[in-house]
Amino acid sequence: MKYWLMKSEPDVFGIDHLAAMPQQTEHWDGVRNYQARNMMRDEMRRADLVFFYHSNCKEPGIVGIMEVVREGYPDHTAFDPQEKYYDPRSDPDDPRWFMVDVRYQRHLKRTIGLRELKQYAERELADLPLLRKGNRLSILPVTPEQWALILSLE
Repeated sequence: MKYWLMKSEPDVFGIDHLAAMPQQTEHWDGVRNYQARNMMRDEMRRADLVFFYHSNCKEPGIVGIMEVVREGYPDHTAFDPQEKYYDPRSDPDDPRWFMVDVRYQRHLKRTIGLRELKQYAERELADLPLLRKGNRLSILPVTPEQWALILSLE
């Protein structure tokens, strides 16, 4: 099992949106960064656990936990000109973009904010990609040790 962190803006698609979906499950579409795409396509597996991170908001931070329930498959939104994430260079016969399906597990007892996580940046979370300067990926790997530490902050 691997651990991940996935970012989304809460006003676009937040943890409450996921919790309200049928079977509390939804595809994670619209990723348009090759490195993040490769993680979804090549590394994410069923039963991997994911921190849901609210970004670009008043209090960015980890708000809940999801589980990967379907491994990487072509992101159909790239093929439809009516979709927000349409990419005319993506071809159904040779897809450029991929997504996974995630299922809501639970809200954290409280938001673990970015500011709080940064307090551990020099020690236990020194290698957490979220805390590296200039790292703006929407999908990030989390080690088992980092996962355990972050959950202990709850």
